[in-house]
Amino acid sequence: MPAVRVKYRDRQKYICYEGQLTFTSFLDCVAKKFDIPALDLKVYDDSNTEVDEEVFEFLVTRQVLGVLEVRLPQGPNLNDSLSSPASSSFASSTGDMEVDSDDTIMLQHSPATRKKAEDTRLAHMIEDILKNKPGGQRIMDEYARTKGITDTRRRDMMKILVAHMTSEHGTSPSRRVKEDYAKGIIALFPYLADPSSKLGYEHYYNAEDASGYLSWRLKFVQKEALEGRKKTRTGGPKIDRDPFSEVNWLTTEDLCREAIALMKHTTDEAIVKEKMKQTFTYRQKMVHDPVKSSEIFTAFPRFLDIAGMIEQDFSLLFGDATSAKFLEKWPTFYKQKVLEQSRGLTQTGDLQDLVQNAGSTTEVENGWDRDMSSVLVLVHLLPPSPQGRKRPGKLSARQASDHLVKFIKTGTSVQGHLDGITESLQPYLLAVGTQLSVIQKYFIVIDKHAIPCKSPDSLACVDELFKAHFVFGASYNQNLENMYNFMQTSIYEIDVGTTKVTPRVAELRARIQH
Repeated sequence: MPAVRVKYRDRQKYICYEGQLTFTSFLDCVAKKFDIPALDLKVYDDSNTEVDEEVFEFLVTRQVLGVLEVRLPQGPNLNDSLSSPASSSFASSTGDMEVDSDDTIMLQHSPATRKKAEDTRLAHMIEDILKNKPGGQRIMDEYARTKGITDTRRRDMMKILVAHMTSEHGTSPSRRVKEDYAKGIIALFPYLADPSSKLGYEHYYNAEDASGYLSWRLKFVQKEALEGRKKTRTGGPKIDRDPFSEVNWLTTEDLCREAIALMKHTTDEAIVKEKMKQTFTYRQKMVHDPVKSSEIFTAFPRFLDIAGMIEQDFSLLFGDATSAKFLEKWPTFYKQKVLEQSRGLTQTGDLQDLVQNAGSTTEVENGWDRDMSSVLVLVHLLPPSPQGRKRPGKLSARQASDHLVKFIKTGTSVQGHLDGITESLQPYLLAVGTQLSVIQKYFIVIDKHAIPCKSPDSLACVDELFKAHFVFGASYNQNLENMYNFMQTSIYEIDVGTTKVTPRVAELRARIQH
């Protein structure tokens, strides 16, 4: 049981209490023991700032301050008034105390009490991080419902916590920081503690061998940062490049933060679009930073509810002429060339259906519409390349197509689809409709977020999906890399001389363009 040792003038007594010591109970106990008016007692911290009831209870719970002063004011009815401030300090129950004045109040807390206060502080830290990050509330809700978390939620939690840890402490945080996060996890989620281990949190961070989920995630982030610094300048969406044209960019961190705050709360889309333009260079630095890139939708959530933001950023990056090339060239030139080249392929059932739908002059009844079918024929022309000895074989073109566009029926929860994602995937289209040929809405899914496409037209959505890679600095899905490299170099004509392509892509470019 915690004890308070109180010394008033030449007398010293102990006061024991149960539960949390409040400001009122503290004053009452002192007043009763020494028969002095509690209302006249005032408490000060070591900077001589008065501590009121709310602050006192916060300091006692979290043990932030080491020294408090208790003073009795001068007055006609207090003949024993103090001539100098009394001092009060937190100390261990076995420690000695040096008394400097006539009136000293010393709060003594047991090691168990101090540990409980520290656990409470760390639990609040983890809770605050999760509450303020996308997906964090779902982790806490799942734990509240099941007293545990799935592997998927645990991976999400590690990503959130390590992203916050590295943003606050860099990519090489101290042992103390990592231990605090691990302790905070099991303090907030006690059923996640390992009862058979010494500390209970070693599976999140073990200082002896630097193992645990937090360590492993940190090593992955460190590796990504190192590879990002070492990577040579080649073509593609991962390049940190200069914008196409000069705009009235906001040049300071404070101005950008003010614009970001405004965008989060205004309902005026015109203001949002203008502020998005002004913060473009700030945003591009974020998406190419291995640590900050995971925070892009937290800083700029209007990507998720205002259509057209991807198109605007891409145009700022490459100009309107480059931005318009796919929708200008595909229906007038490339679509027919792709269908002609497909005749030399082995005519599987899937390919035959796609070619038939793509060339149809009437509305398609079964399968994807004409435009989407023609793009999927390109996937068959440029199927995935073999992945080497460690990953023998390769996906079929039909399997690769599932990485480009997925279908769910109208009425199916989009959020439920996002919750079911078990691994980090490159951007893809999510088509919502009554059947493949009748799609009401397309979304771009990236980092478990669904961005509404600007247009319901399937070809415009493929165009926006391609652009999303450059806007968010996302690498191509390796199973669609050949297709995307062809689109990038042949149609959009981006980084033609610096992008390394496979012989198959180069061959198809030659056939179509000559």
